[in-house]
Amino acid sequence: MSVVPAEVLPGSVLTVAEDAGDAADLGPRARLWPSLAAMYRAQLSRARVARIPLLFVATVQSVGIMVMMRGVVDGGGEARSIVAGASVLVVAFVGLNLLAQYFGQLRAGGGLDHYATLPVPPAAVVLGVAGAYASFTVPGTVVTAVVGCVLFGLPMAHLWVLVAVIPLAGAALAGLGAALGLLAPRPELATLLGQLGMSAALLLGVLPADRMPTVVQYGRDLLPSTYGVEAFARSFGAHPDWAFVVGDLAVCAGVGVASLAVATWAYRRAAVR
Repeated sequence: MSVVPAEVLPGSVLTVAEDAGDAADLGPRARLWPSLAAMYRAQLSRARVARIPLLFVATVQSVGIMVMMRGVVDGGGEARSIVAGASVLVVAFVGLNLLAQYFGQLRAGGGLDHYATLPVPPAAVVLGVAGAYASFTVPGTVVTAVVGCVLFGLPMAHLWVLVAVIPLAGAALAGLGAALGLLAPRPELATLLGQLGMSAALLLGVLPADRMPTVVQYGRDLLPSTYGVEAFARSFGAHPDWAFVVGDLAVCAGVGVASLAVATWAYRRAAVR
């Protein structure tokens, strides 16, 4: 059998190597915003049925707190704080508490391995899940705010402020909840941290700040949801100082960006282990 020289073969070793290199080229990396939109839709459809009962519980809980506080507070600035705090508490229950449990269980059960294989940026995973969970809070927050206004006789003219309060407070609390769930070494600890965070949002957000000790007020300033509560409470005034409202929302937005960045870092850290 004769051997044909390699240089006369149409598919020489060099040509085959070049073809293999061309075949190994990967497609362009998935962009953030399309990946984020896909993750958001997937999480929203997946959790829609499972989270509705929990949202109902969060709403009933917040309304019950306002009914209880109605027996000791008639109106004024304290009533504004109670209604605003109870409304944002719905966001804290879902965005902080449930998201901490979700990521804690996902890490413990190996679910992060599935997300790590997806050709999407880590930020898209965290933001998509956080956005989906925060979206569930919209109906409960609006219902709580309306019921609170009726209970305490507060004006409803500026309830549109919730359009900014819900996503900004939701981003801050969801980022914190995701970080707690991803950094906790065990899912039980993630659940505990989520519960403690929601309890802090309840005690420091619903109770009027001027009745708290000075040390507790400093702790209140460290809670991400505080600035959303303050912005919403200011909007109930007869002549709201919109500069302070915008300032509170800006702080809330800054905290949200920081907490989501920490959650993205925690996701990368947990996914490679």
